[in-house]
Amino acid sequence: MTPELLQHAIPYSGARAFAFAEPLTNAMAEFGINTPQRQAAFLAQIAHESGSLRYTLEIASGDAYEGRADLGNLTPGDGRRFKGRGLLQITGRANYAKCGAALGLDLLRAPELLEAPAGACRSAGWYWQARSLNQYADKDAFGSLTKAINGGFVGLDERIKCWIDARRALGI
Repeated sequence: MTPELLQHAIPYSGARAFAFAEPLTNAMAEFGINTPQRQAAFLAQIAHESGSLRYTLEIASGDAYEGRADLGNLTPGDGRRFKGRGLLQITGRANYAKCGAALGLDLLRAPELLEAPAGACRSAGWYWQARSLNQYADKDAFGSLTKAINGGFVGLDERIKCWIDARRALGI
């Protein structure tokens, strides 16, 4: 994917498309996001979750995740240390451990690796594959895809707009 194509797919990405085009292309290839339909759905979701590639670190403090056993946050400070990172916001010590093992990165020691374009893109690809999200993209089940990522339908209207932009850019 060229930076120019990425700018069309995520219109508000601006110059950030130049930093993310290659790592996104590589992550999509690595994790089987390999059809225009899958790519459009993936790009739409990351566009929403990252504010058009602006954020690879969650804006909130992470305090809301403190002590959350369901996220593996059992050590004081885990909420802030393992708050959302990457283009799909990997959250919680347990998820960082799983993601790090899959990517060959020590994310428990260096969670900030998910803030750089390569780590941000690969973690999003890993998350997508680990949760079998291509099944929703293949069926154009965008609402179900959003719920699988977000746990609900937060931002659904904006996500759909992002999906339309990405589909148009990819010729769907």
